[in-house]
Amino acid sequence: MMYNYFDSEEYAKIDFTKSEIIKGEYDNCTFTNCNFENIHASNIQFVECDFIDCNFSNTIVKDTAFKDVNFLNCKMIGVKFYSCDSFLLQLSFKECQLQYASFYQLKIPKTKFLNCNLEEVDFTEANLNGSLFNDCNLKSTIFDRTNLEKADFSTAFNFRINPDENALKGAKFSKENIEGLLFGYKIIIE
Repeated sequence: MMYNYFDSEEYAKIDFTKSEIIKGEYDNCTFTNCNFENIHASNIQFVECDFIDCNFSNTIVKDTAFKDVNFLNCKMIGVKFYSCDSFLLQLSFKECQLQYASFYQLKIPKTKFLNCNLEEVDFTEANLNGSLFNDCNLKSTIFDRTNLEKADFSTAFNFRINPDENALKGAKFSKENIEGLLFGYKIIIE
């Protein structure tokens, strides 16, 4: 079987719900304003790629590799990242809509989430050591047995993290958002 390889290509305004994405390796490619909603993007390799203003909502990414991939202003609602290829997995998100996405049991240390909506995202048993949650909405986000050591939540908001059930050594919080750690203790903060 022939393997497709695409290097330094630019893809703009392509609706992959109408024209199927070609399986293969995309290296140093840029996807701008593309629609991947609800498609099967399985078994594809994305290496050092940028996705700008793309819609990935409910896209199936089973065994898909994201190696040093940046997402900017993308809609990624309900994506099950836990099913992607975890080998050399490295992602960063800026101004993305990630509601209902799942990173269950993924090892994604030092991941950057910048100004993202992470409502109801599942980080159960994930390794987010050293990750940055800058200006992120974490309303109803699930942190359960999650490694959050050295993670930076100093500008994050609406989170509830139980310190008894998550690893938090060296994690950063601000005085303004500390109540998200103390909700389970039924204390009053004024």
